[in-house]
Amino acid sequence: MTETAAQHSPGSKAQPPAIRWSLPARIVTGFSGLPGLILKFALLAILNALAVWAGVVLASNERWPALAVLVLATVGIDFLYLQPRGLPLKFLVPGTVFLLAFQVVPVLYTIQVAFTNYSTGHILSKSEAVSTIEENTLAPPPDGQTYTLSPALDKDGNLALLLVDDASGKPYVGTEDGLEPLATSDVTIAEGLITAAPGYTLIKGARLFALDRELADFRVPVGKGAVHPEGIDSAVELAPTMRYDRKADTFTNISNGAVFRDNGKGAYASPTTNEQLEPGWKTTVGSKNFSRVLHDPLIRGPFVRVFAWTLAFATLTVVLSFALGLFLAVTLQKQFRFQRLYRTILIFPYAVPSFLTLLVWRGLLNDDFGVVNKLLHTSFPFLFDGTWAKGSVILVSLWLTFPYFFLVSLGALQSIPGDLVEAARVDGAGAWQVFRQITFPLLLVAVAPLMIASFAFNFNNFNNIFLLTGGGPPAGDASVAGETDILISYTYKIAFTAGRGTDYALAATVSIFIFLIVAMIATVSFWRSKTLEQIR
Repeated sequence: MTETAAQHSPGSKAQPPAIRWSLPARIVTGFSGLPGLILKFALLAILNALAVWAGVVLASNERWPALAVLVLATVGIDFLYLQPRGLPLKFLVPGTVFLLAFQVVPVLYTIQVAFTNYSTGHILSKSEAVSTIEENTLAPPPDGQTYTLSPALDKDGNLALLLVDDASGKPYVGTEDGLEPLATSDVTIAEGLITAAPGYTLIKGARLFALDRELADFRVPVGKGAVHPEGIDSAVELAPTMRYDRKADTFTNISNGAVFRDNGKGAYASPTTNEQLEPGWKTTVGSKNFSRVLHDPLIRGPFVRVFAWTLAFATLTVVLSFALGLFLAVTLQKQFRFQRLYRTILIFPYAVPSFLTLLVWRGLLNDDFGVVNKLLHTSFPFLFDGTWAKGSVILVSLWLTFPYFFLVSLGALQSIPGDLVEAARVDGAGAWQVFRQITFPLLLVAVAPLMIASFAFNFNNFNNIFLLTGGGPPAGDASVAGETDILISYTYKIAFTAGRGTDYALAATVSIFIFLIVAMIATVSFWRSKTLEQIR
């Protein structure tokens, strides 16, 4: 009698089937009970330790609203996970936290930056800018002292300057607390240089030549001025050329009496000459950056030009890639010899990482040593002429994108019911009529949302532009935008282009315009694509 028969035979007691636990289930079960409780307390302890550290940092920077949010969030999480109820919420909270941290907060910060003057010369806070101006406006007075310098370390290992007055020959020691005289009998001076002093160890060798940055920031306060090292063997007395009045919040030029006031734009400026002191500070400027994009010819012109090219680039890439992918999908839909081999070859560009493909194409299309020009015995400026570069960008983007639409179209074609096609052929429809009246409309039902998504992706396809042409070649205007720059690469150049300064606030403003443009186009496209649902 078999086991099954024995279980169902009269008089036998049925045995429940044995439960086979999967590996994930065993892992979850292993963390139940006391091990799970210990793990929960350990994770909460780590979270609270990080919260305490973050709280100290926020408090030291006087970020009180952020500190309040941190305290409330930490207390709420502890309360939630230390009680047995609220199981669904325990799973939702981590995802919500990560959503806020990686999506909502960056968006809100970008919007906040767009309403400021955050750019080169306006990065510091106001207090930091005041301190920097005071340091930058120190200059040697006409009767200032010069010193021969010997860098040294005191008994606590702190940097000190052993100085000899070039005029009087008197020795001094300079620290961040001030300048103090040394007894001539206590130090050894050779050729005007202190070579030994009690309580101090002279810095020599490689350590001495590594002090450049530390010495550049070192100041020895002397009255209203300071002694500043110049190199590793000399120092000079500096006196302020600007006097700061904290009560009136003004800087006054000591030599000519010019007064510099807060101009409300993040800088101290003279009301008579409009001269500004550098650096400024980050402050709110309202809608000024949005007005610059809309009304400043130096920004509006390049922005409109780049927007037009971005729209053309995204549209042509999607339309051409879809057309080529659909053509190949229709061609390779039928069974024939080596069909699988052809399909594999066609999706090869999609399988290779795109950044590698772009770098390879950049070399192939190079004017001087590119393989394409050498094989054709031509000298086409694929990447160094505006029109040729735009064509090259579209062709390379077509190479990278058509395999995606080939796979999508091939899958969509296979899902179309064959009965509709057969019925159309029975009614006398030709191959073109079947494709135009049945196959293509049904195909668009599945592919249209993907085309909209691909358009949004190519609208911000930074890699294809930056890695292939770098946005170049340069345009005829004075803008940072090149001939092939799209909005996202134009924004990058505004924010990070070296040599021309950085304008993070304007870049954030352009980012908001990009979001609004893409959102509007996507909304209209999805609204129009709803008409395809009637085909089903």
